[in-house]
Amino acid sequence: MKKRTEVMVAGALVAGLGAGGFAIGRLTQMPLAGANTMGNAATPTVNGSLPSFADLAAKFSPTVVNIKVTKIEPVADDGSPFGEGFPFPGFGAPAPRGPERRQGAGSGFIIRKDGLIITNNHVVENAQQISVTLSDKQEYKAKLVGRDPKTDLAIIKIDAKSDLPAAPLGNSATLRVGEWVMAVGNPFGLSNTVTAGIVSAKGRAIGAGPYDDYIQTDAPINPGNSGGPLFNAAGEVVGINTAIFSQSGGNVGIGFAVPINQAKALLPELESKGSVSRAWLGVSIQPMTPELARSLNVDKARGALVADVNDKSPAEKAGIKRGDVIVAYDGKNVDESASLPALVASSAVGKTVPVEILRDGKSQTLNVTVAKLKDESVALVGKHEKSNWGLSLRELRPQERSRMGLKDRDGVLIENVVPDSPAADAGVQPGDIILQVNRVSVDSIEALKAEVGKAKPDKPLLLLLRRADGNTGYVALAAK
Repeated sequence: MKKRTEVMVAGALVAGLGAGGFAIGRLTQMPLAGANTMGNAATPTVNGSLPSFADLAAKFSPTVVNIKVTKIEPVADDGSPFGEGFPFPGFGAPAPRGPERRQGAGSGFIIRKDGLIITNNHVVENAQQISVTLSDKQEYKAKLVGRDPKTDLAIIKIDAKSDLPAAPLGNSATLRVGEWVMAVGNPFGLSNTVTAGIVSAKGRAIGAGPYDDYIQTDAPINPGNSGGPLFNAAGEVVGINTAIFSQSGGNVGIGFAVPINQAKALLPELESKGSVSRAWLGVSIQPMTPELARSLNVDKARGALVADVNDKSPAEKAGIKRGDVIVAYDGKNVDESASLPALVASSAVGKTVPVEILRDGKSQTLNVTVAKLKDESVALVGKHEKSNWGLSLRELRPQERSRMGLKDRDGVLIENVVPDSPAADAGVQPGDIILQVNRVSVDSIEALKAEVGKAKPDKPLLLLLRRADGNTGYVALAAK
């Protein structure tokens, strides 16, 4: 499974569809205020045999939009700007090249008559500009309202001149394998393309994230379909086309869509806060196999095997241990390990839930008070409004420190660089590691932010960076 880049560059089609998982935090499913349901269409048939999607396509294609973005993508640095003979590769006199702007494209669909649109996160991620073209060729600039990388979902909004047609949102829980479905989108830039097929499977885990629960379909979808709707035969959106399995980059009859029920649960918080809060249990899990079940005296291969427990986590405090098998969470059976993350994430932060485990073959129930899952990535902003350095940071993982030859808790990873920011101007690149701020070593994001807070607004911010190629050097960020 390839991550979907969904990019058309200089006329060349870059194939591969992106993928994301799903999780919900303290949310409740609720209808969208002001939604235009447009009514349900009857199940399409031709002489009682094969279906015709002509009426559905005519009625609901106007709810589908073409999304174009100007994206910022990092450019690999070849080291020395003067060739291999330059004695100081990576930090020569000329600043290394920063991220480049590229054009991207994808799909989306209107879910509210005031111009609220659902799409995939990877379609708009790192976008500097977003434009939306409607089926009648009207074009609008769009603003990003909220996004959730872990589910690969995003919502954007346009200010249209009048009310827009909105796609009715269905119930993906009632979708059955073998039902007819219709996909609408902009594959390879071919706007308002309609394809049809059936639901091939449900609950697919494709390794895209911890919350995988995809609808599999053979309705042809290709690069450009990202973020477009998957309609059922009643004209309701039941999924958001997100990924394909392909060795060639084109459709081979295996596509994946995020169930619309998962998206509906996220929408209120995405619109109000721009991001999603999730509950956290604090365990690493793996699937059960018949061999593991026999070894652990479990009657059959079911549940989620606890491979590790995080220090000071809700699970550790409740007494969950390595080797335990979680078979139920908050009254819901855990038949497969892949279903547990979504159950945990759907819990209200701070709620105490019963967790049934099997330990040495015997059942017991532990009460766990779940905590809030922390977002690893934070933005670096100075104490003055103008001192937005344009960096998104996160803590380094142990394997990353080992690979870079760094001591325990040395440095902070730069995950993203905002275009036209002080960091971008100085040649800072995603993947660089900040070792020092103004000549003071930093071992965490909190320590880094503390040093940034001490910086004088009239002086550049001096960073010592470790590049991905192992080279180390200083850069100075001038506040704008």
